[in-house]
Amino acid sequence: MVSRRAQLLEFAVLGLLHEAPTHGYDLRRRLNTALGPFRALSYGTLYPALKSLLGRGLIAEAADPSAGGKRPRVVYELTAAGKEHFAELVDRIDASAYEDDGFDVRFAFFARTEHEVRLRILEGRRSRLEENLERVRERSTRSRERMDAYTAALQRHGEETAEREVRWLTELIDAERRHPTDPGPQP
Repeated sequence: MVSRRAQLLEFAVLGLLHEAPTHGYDLRRRLNTALGPFRALSYGTLYPALKSLLGRGLIAEAADPSAGGKRPRVVYELTAAGKEHFAELVDRIDASAYEDDGFDVRFAFFARTEHEVRLRILEGRRSRLEENLERVRERSTRSRERMDAYTAALQRHGEETAEREVRWLTELIDAERRHPTDPGPQP
């Protein structure tokens, strides 16, 4: 059984290689800067994932023509099978698409995601946050008198953060409904 983190890493690698072929160092850098859950991604995690994708025929290796006279770096590129697999993954909707790390990775590739899938993921994420927010508010109300000032402040901060994300998601959903072909985030 493949771990959830490994599935997200596979999705992200295929998505980044869909944009352009690249070498491992650049791929790791792009994953670390663009995709929140992978900030601490090590080569010890990335290269086994690349090896797995190579073995399954989803990516291929090529020599980097711009490497100069030194030993050429390996560039990874998506194969036709990899493009097809990424298209299947990007159209898949499951509960993990609404979770924190899954949502962030899926959102990073929304430009390659169909309108209906984007809308369902956004609505699912908003619904999940609203449910969580309601549970937090109920627990907070029951235990507020037992909380010290710092714990209460942290609780309020969490609620306000969730409320802001719900508003942001609502704006994205509204934009998606108005402009289903390419709503894009509002500036």
